[in-house]
Amino acid sequence: MAVLDRIFGKGGATAGYATALVAVAEAEGVLGKVEDELFSFAKAVDLNPKLREALTDQALPVDNRQALVRDILGDRAHPVTINLISFVIESGRARDLSKIADAFVQIAATSRERSVAEVRTAVPLTDKQRERLEKALSKATGKAVEAKMIVDPSVVGGVIARVDDLVFDGSISSRLEDAKQALRS
Repeated sequence: MAVLDRIFGKGGATAGYATALVAVAEAEGVLGKVEDELFSFAKAVDLNPKLREALTDQALPVDNRQALVRDILGDRAHPVTINLISFVIESGRARDLSKIADAFVQIAATSRERSVAEVRTAVPLTDKQRERLEKALSKATGKAVEAKMIVDPSVVGGVIARVDDLVFDGSISSRLEDAKQALRS
């Protein structure tokens, strides 16, 4: 049984794991980098059923699943990020990776007195585009917002952003649906 399971219990341990991972990243001085990398990796796993299956398949040895993470991330991710993801897998929590990453991001953002916007786009945004989007979302919600980006080809074009319970859908498919409804009226 994993140490964190003993501390937080089997049920509802997501926030406990996230809190512990935030503490490690803070102690190593790489919270922001690990936050972005963990979030991006977890969302990529969500979007790739074969990868999700490989990481959660209990029939595969833990070492093989951890090696898969190292192979995928390689030099593109900070070693702390890779170690934390490996820890989650070793602890038998790979199925909860996305929930743990979401909680990690929320905890880190709350410590900076910010809200998180989960933003889906078909292609990566530039830093300048991301900053403009964060400013627009902050203005629209009345909260300081930081965007966590997810490249999702199903968006096709435009942007879909979620801040708490608010959804801002500026996707092309949404605009086409609106146009179709207007033509029917």
